[in-house]
Amino acid sequence: MTVRRKGDGIAVQPIWIKNGQVIDPGRFVGVGDVVIEQGKIAAIGPNLSGPPGCAVIQATGMLVLPGFVDLHVHFREPGFEYKETIQSGSAAAVAGGFTTVCCMPNTSPINDNQAVTEFILERARVAGLANVLPVGAITKGSEGKELAEIGDLRRSGCVAISDDGQPVMNSLVMRRAMEYARAFDLTVVDHCEDLHLAEGGCMNEGLISTELGLPGIPAAAEDVMVARNLSLSELTGARLHLAHLSTAGSVRMVREAKVRGIKVTAEACPHHFTLTEEVVRGYNTHAKMNPPLRTWEDVQAIKDGLRDGTIEVIATDHAPHATQEKQQDFTEAPFGIVGLETAFSLTLRLVEEGVLSLEQAVAKLTSAPAAAFGLKKGTLAVGADADVAIVNQHAQWEVDPSKFRSKSRNTPFAGWKIKGQVKITIVGGRVVFEAGSSEQ
Repeated sequence: MTVRRKGDGIAVQPIWIKNGQVIDPGRFVGVGDVVIEQGKIAAIGPNLSGPPGCAVIQATGMLVLPGFVDLHVHFREPGFEYKETIQSGSAAAVAGGFTTVCCMPNTSPINDNQAVTEFILERARVAGLANVLPVGAITKGSEGKELAEIGDLRRSGCVAISDDGQPVMNSLVMRRAMEYARAFDLTVVDHCEDLHLAEGGCMNEGLISTELGLPGIPAAAEDVMVARNLSLSELTGARLHLAHLSTAGSVRMVREAKVRGIKVTAEACPHHFTLTEEVVRGYNTHAKMNPPLRTWEDVQAIKDGLRDGTIEVIATDHAPHATQEKQQDFTEAPFGIVGLETAFSLTLRLVEEGVLSLEQAVAKLTSAPAAAFGLKKGTLAVGADADVAIVNQHAQWEVDPSKFRSKSRNTPFAGWKIKGQVKITIVGGRVVFEAGSSEQ
């Protein structure tokens, strides 16, 4: 069917998705149909009939899923458009089945005020692809000193607060941020890193960093800040979300905190449950990210955390950089990789390994992240926004960065053959991506 973009002036056509393997975690799992009218889910179940004049999508043999929700992306606009724009980042998102993405505030200028928030929302509206939701800064300029106007950020459209990339080192400032966030019903997101312990490091501290002669970042740099943040969440009663866990110690502490009733959720990234520090050998800058790739034991701990629900969310930490930036020496190259277009396929590997059931894997990409930020997304419930991903679970494809919709190519997965290909993505009842469409 023809791709129609949001904002193109064409009325939303009803859609009848027929005979797919529908997975709406906790609500409906089975072969069935999904009917979309006026941008909303109108019906879900077996053997439905489509409304008059509807477009029909034959989904036999396909997964029909809620559109994926990513709590952690960097779209670089404003300020670093040479790396990524809201337009290109949104195109990458919908190509990966992500219909809602939350943009971290480390742009230039920092998203610490209403004007920047409104700029991001307007650029997303013009792009007309994914739902782009801004995350506001905790502190002014993300300098960790003075709180941003958290109430204004909330009112202007921010869905959480974070100084991502710059952890809030001052514990009193973080306490006050949590108190304000609780008052405004916002989740506080933290990049857990003790900057003093991590200073100068560029990969995991251990045998391999010693062999390569590279300065390391110890696991304790993450663990110390996870412990601090959990204590402050317990003190204030604020909702805490821990970004990109990478260590066994972090998983253990979050598991224990949940038993004590602390309001904490946590995310893991595909690279942290797929790769180890071994891929840094050869000084591959596409294997440089923060937190760094850790040991096999840490990877197993992340998988265990995903399996038992300690880690509810899978997020990408999509962090695009220009090619020339990643071509520098390892110590000088920036941290980060792109992830939106490979995330679902890498998550499916957990299903193949028996770590997660298919429904659990889908939940960690849809309903669970939506719940962590209190978003009305990630579901196919009747009346919900019609954000849908239709996926061929078994289709194998080779990761070719030159074909990414993202402006950047920094991935460690180039050349990998992986399964799970997004065929159609629908946002607000409009088809915004079709695999193989000439309009993409």
